[in-house]
Amino acid sequence: MTSEPAIAELDAAEPSKGARRREQILEAALGVFTRRGYGDAAMDEIAVESATSKGGLYFHFASKQALFGALLDRAADLLMSRLEAAVSGETDPLRRADAAIARALHVFGSHRGLARLFLIDAHTREFAPRLLAIRARFADRIARDLDEGVRQGLIPPCDTRLAGRIWFGAVNEVVVQWLVTPDAPPLESHYAELRKILRRGLGAPEDGAVSAPVAPAGEISGSNTDGSATSGLGEGQG
Repeated sequence: MTSEPAIAELDAAEPSKGARRREQILEAALGVFTRRGYGDAAMDEIAVESATSKGGLYFHFASKQALFGALLDRAADLLMSRLEAAVSGETDPLRRADAAIARALHVFGSHRGLARLFLIDAHTREFAPRLLAIRARFADRIARDLDEGVRQGLIPPCDTRLAGRIWFGAVNEVVVQWLVTPDAPPLESHYAELRKILRRGLGAPEDGAVSAPVAPAGEISGSNTDGSATSGLGEGQG
């Protein structure tokens, strides 16, 4: 006779109604924020699009700021998971850093509206602490690979924490310039030159570039290159 599954196992296998509702709100909010921008987005519209009462919306998120903050955190988690997946097959630490840059350019280049929302619209005083924490998280991820590169003698000793911030800042600036430049070439076309410049700054060899990834549509929620919204904010999307 089989034993009854533990409550925790049931919760893990089947999200609660409240958790599903929260995800539904986040999906709808992402579409509204992407179309309207943070300033012009209205909680009333998000309630309608998520098929949630206004009271139910405010039960899950006390304010528009809280809702947008939750989206920032979710987008950061999903992007980090994509970067980790991209580097999982690499044993060379510098190639892991290369692969992470290639994947970031691919994700942002495939979801222009999402990139604009989080790299331009979100840069306000109210979200500054959260954005600084997110930037530090990604910079530290790069720094860990650079630390390993130093240990293996692939690059000279350096301040890898500072280098990680420089690498992340360079990627961020390239994406922002792409977003604000009319008729810009595909974002991923900048990968080879960006990689070369960053590696030169560390005294690293320039050979062995990784290919920019080609991922299935909808790998991360937001919008397509034309700005039209897509779905798939949930963690199970791949």
